[in-house]
Amino acid sequence: RIVLIHAGGFSQRLPSASALGKIFMALPLGEPIYQMLELKLAMYVDFPSQMKPGILVTCADDIELYSIGKEERVRFDKPGFTALAHPSSLSVGTTHGVFVLDPREKCSYLEMENTSCLCFLHKPSISEMRDSGAVCKQQSGLFTVSDSEFVYTDSTYYVDFDTAESLLNLLNELGPLSCEIDAYGDFLQALGPKATVEYTNNTTNVTKEESNLVEIRQKIFHLLRGTPLNVILLNNSKFYHVGTTSEYLFHLTEDEVLRTELGLLSSAFSVNMNEDSSGSCIMYSILDPSCSVGAGSVVEYSRLGAGVSVGGGSIVSSCWIGPGESVPAGVFMHSVCVNHQEQTGFVTVFFGIKDNLKHSVHAPACMEELKFFGFTLSKCLSFWEMDNESLRFSGGSCSLWNVCMFPVCCDQRSSFSVSLKMLQAILGGSTSLLPKNTKFMAMQECLESKNLDEMLELRRRLHDDITQMKLNI
Repeated sequence: RIVLIHAGGFSQRLPSASALGKIFMALPLGEPIYQMLELKLAMYVDFPSQMKPGILVTCADDIELYSIGKEERVRFDKPGFTALAHPSSLSVGTTHGVFVLDPREKCSYLEMENTSCLCFLHKPSISEMRDSGAVCKQQSGLFTVSDSEFVYTDSTYYVDFDTAESLLNLLNELGPLSCEIDAYGDFLQALGPKATVEYTNNTTNVTKEESNLVEIRQKIFHLLRGTPLNVILLNNSKFYHVGTTSEYLFHLTEDEVLRTELGLLSSAFSVNMNEDSSGSCIMYSILDPSCSVGAGSVVEYSRLGAGVSVGGGSIVSSCWIGPGESVPAGVFMHSVCVNHQEQTGFVTVFFGIKDNLKHSVHAPACMEELKFFGFTLSKCLSFWEMDNESLRFSGGSCSLWNVCMFPVCCDQRSSFSVSLKMLQAILGGSTSLLPKNTKFMAMQECLESKNLDEMLELRRRLHDDITQMKLNI
């Protein structure tokens, strides 16, 4: 019995989780604070005893909470695949997997039901949901969606041992993969009696399309064709995704339902004397009593000096902010420790909360299509008195993720200060002149050059300082 948690990925929509992985995201609970790994293990603590040999597959950036009868159990004991399903709005269905249930199996709308699935839709449009028969009508007060229509969306699924072994045999036959296989879209779309091979040619949601992707998808389809897709309908459940900056902010600062269900705190394992921190979330940080943090903001793994202010709706992660600094509203700032030219350095990346780091253009000549805080990159460069020719992109892609415009500094505190001045120049329409020999890196390069030992050492020191300061209070 194996639990397989997708813990890696670039986390381009929540870069503060990129260096160490989403599974180690902080949660405002406990002393010291819990991470997503502990929450996942707690949520699934009852599953192993109800599982036949096989693999339970889940993501690192979602939370599933549900209620079932006292005598009921979620069981993974059927051949093939068995997936958990949650009632969701049609708009939520467009960004998740959606189950098309067999209409011959009438739902009784209990808190939990076991049924079968005709096919699985991966991030379908609303019209595709309707055409395939995935849309259900609200008929009971049990549901956690208020809309009259809803769909059942995916979260965690189980693969029995025989099916998992057949997939492993296929992998051995194929050898090392040179393309990305989606653990949801590429497996679940092959299941159910109405599954067709057409999805294998759809590369809409593929990050990078390799030449052999379709061929390997088709081999997976033919291997899994006819395999049952059993579905456990959790009619009184909620699915929370916390893998984007907006979701992270909302669920940790505004979502009163989740905060109540999990007992989330406004300040967890932190030294923060300022009582007026309602509406924000502070984790694993030290704040001077004179600091202020705006509503809807998250501060984690950071040190804030005297008089520091953080605007509303911002994320400050792994930063050391000097006295008097002011972080604008609606921004993301995160410091990464890197190995640069055989020395330890720090890079503080900054983005708008709603900036699209995944969007790429074909060539640097098209970089005007990329928007950074609502401005073109050329405009931003002018604020820093740099020309377009000085800007480079890393990793063979032209996106905000790959643009090399974040300065490398010798220490964490100066790194934040320099990046903040660049950010303030953009938002204030002023100029911020950088030293002539400044070296720049992209977030993509930061991950390739990250110094994990030093990052963990910084957290250890922060832990020790918080512990000592709490003893002295």
